[in-house]
Amino acid sequence: MRIRGVILSSVAGLGLIGLSLALTAARRGERVMRVDFDKVVRATSPAYDARLAPAAAASIKEFRIPIKDATLEIAKGVTYQGWTFGGTVPGPVIHIRVGDLVRVTVVNNSPMPHSIDFHAARIPPNIAYRMIMPKDSVQFEFIARDAGAFMVHCGTPPITMHLMQGMPGATSRVGVLLPAQPDWSAEQAKNASQVVFNGRAFQYKENTLKVDVGDRVRLFVVNAGPNFESDFHIVGAIFDRVYPDGNPDHALEDVQTYHVPAGGGAVFETVFSKEASGEGLYPFVTHSFADAEKGAVGIIQVGSPKNAHMEH
Repeated sequence: MRIRGVILSSVAGLGLIGLSLALTAARRGERVMRVDFDKVVRATSPAYDARLAPAAAASIKEFRIPIKDATLEIAKGVTYQGWTFGGTVPGPVIHIRVGDLVRVTVVNNSPMPHSIDFHAARIPPNIAYRMIMPKDSVQFEFIARDAGAFMVHCGTPPITMHLMQGMPGATSRVGVLLPAQPDWSAEQAKNASQVVFNGRAFQYKENTLKVDVGDRVRLFVVNAGPNFESDFHIVGAIFDRVYPDGNPDHALEDVQTYHVPAGGGAVFETVFSKEASGEGLYPFVTHSFADAEKGAVGIIQVGSPKNAHMEH
């Protein structure tokens, strides 16, 4: 049985790594993986590439994350001027192992102050998450001690505005984004015009996530909020395991829908076995259907179904 890793995310922040990774020898014989997200950019066309590559074996992982402005598309024909990590929404997802030494350099190439907040790190925030002025940078390191799916985001006030503009790290929903600028008042009223997976409304309906019959599919779902909650569900399937935190003993079994709060994350697993779900098209949604109708819906295509079309 193969395991397919999938990341779901929304308006902003951190995307996927694993394209060209440099391994070099470090002192004491440890290997170091270095990734510059100015050079390693995740594909976003025709849809954001949601596949998660296996974590590299190197026990020391170094990441350079640029902050930059970019023109982003939230839905067909709807663009806005965004603030991003790495130039994409979501930006790079950092895949590490428990016990890794993680070294981060954040470079602010934008014209305004920003910052970064790693939910996965146990570290003094007054040092690591300080304000980064234009043309400045910050460096910090931490030991990855906790398993799970974690958010990364900008923490510069007003935080809601920075998240809406494109600066959270991986999955779930987004605030209101209009052709020129996000609608601040609508976001405060929790009246979003678009609610999306991985930065663009409905992108996985037209560009389905493809797996094979019998695959175990593992979905890393992080809710970027900033003010919305998410209730994750796959139509026609049951999650045989949901990991709400980093302790595998806390895994839930046979779950239909599971709640992911704003700023939280969870890992979902299901198997599309031949004798059960099998070949077909399986929509995944946030089960608050008002949000699904605004863009938070996609399709997992299992195998090569004869009728590869959904009427709804």
